[in-house]
Amino acid sequence: MPEKIALVTGANKGIGQETARQLGERGAVVLVGARDEVRGKQASAVLADRGITAVPLRVDVRDAACVAEAAAVIERRYGRLDILVNNAGIAGQFTGAPSQAAAGDLREVYETNVFGVVTVTNAMLPLLRRSPAGRIVNMSSHLGSLALNADPASPMAHVNMLAYQSSKTALNALTLAYAKELRDTPIKVNAAHPGVVATDINGHRGQRTPAQGAVIAVRLALLDADGPTGASLSEDGPVPW
Repeated sequence: MPEKIALVTGANKGIGQETARQLGERGAVVLVGARDEVRGKQASAVLADRGITAVPLRVDVRDAACVAEAAAVIERRYGRLDILVNNAGIAGQFTGAPSQAAAGDLREVYETNVFGVVTVTNAMLPLLRRSPAGRIVNMSSHLGSLALNADPASPMAHVNMLAYQSSKTALNALTLAYAKELRDTPIKVNAAHPGVVATDINGHRGQRTPAQGAVIAVRLALLDADGPTGASLSEDGPVPW
């Protein structure tokens, strides 16, 4: 059975690097997607030291030409892609009340968290269609759940990060849209919710480690044919949209 070829965006640190590590430990050839070429090479070297087949690949999700070149590199080297983990994400600089936000505050975050996912997914889909069991995992967040945010008893009720939260809600919608389009194919598309993980995005204030946060992404990346598609899942089970 051939090795799975997996691309993880934003894989030079945090949950992305841990997702790459765990996929590599399960035998996948991991393409370490990173906007910064030097950091991508450094992260790949760390993984290689652990015996993982890790290949640095420059992927700036905001740059369509860069993403197209990355897809061309994958096609030349491997001819297909089995797993795409859309992990790259940012929180943005704006932390004020929604009434104080400018459109540009949202646009900055959406360029990576939403538009970047569309750019990467569409560029990689022809390669994923060549896989006998393509898998797309979108790294979402409980903070993007409209149901949880609307529930006064939810831990999410007091958080009001307009740009980040709405971008993850939009990402959930993208997940469903792609799952519907690809329902009659071998490709499965799901949203992974890692929990509150200590990463750069929250100043390392999370309760979970990146390794713990990566578990659900890896599980969805390696689903068998009976696994779900169009699902919103954490390690503990379904997360309401």
